[in-house]
Amino acid sequence: MKARNTKVTVMVEASLCMGLAIVLSRIILFRLPQDGSISLELVPLMILAYRQGVKTGTAAGASLGVLLILLSGYVLHPIQALLDYPLAFACVGLVAVRPKIAGFALACGGHILCSTLSGVWFFSEFAPKGMNPWAYSLAYNIPVLGLKYVLSGIAAWLLWNVLEKRLTSR
Repeated sequence: MKARNTKVTVMVEASLCMGLAIVLSRIILFRLPQDGSISLELVPLMILAYRQGVKTGTAAGASLGVLLILLSGYVLHPIQALLDYPLAFACVGLVAVRPKIAGFALACGGHILCSTLSGVWFFSEFAPKGMNPWAYSLAYNIPVLGLKYVLSGIAAWLLWNVLEKRLTSR
């Protein structure tokens, strides 16, 4: 019996991926200054986006961002919350854009843009005296999010290849 991709099935898959992302967000691989961290929370969202497309991936990412605010978000201002959580995590769904490397770059770039804007507007006081807030925010976000996306992208790619083989062998 072949499973159909009904709306309910997609919603259940998205919910499971968001739940797994929340669990993975609690498993910190590296802790960084200013409450930054590297985890593999993006992996389930990337796989969801590959399986279900950009629309479902971005919606699940935005929903995950809201859940992360409710569970443990650091909110100074509503605009900062929007940039750092729903908008930033919605960008993860862009990994489904074809070709895959362009989607990956678009997702990572969008997330970096959201976090950099938030950093300039709301966290510029952490910049060393005399340092441009844009330079500081970019210098912090590019390596942190770049590493998070590279590690998550590799893990998602490896898992996706295993899942794809299992799903097509049925």
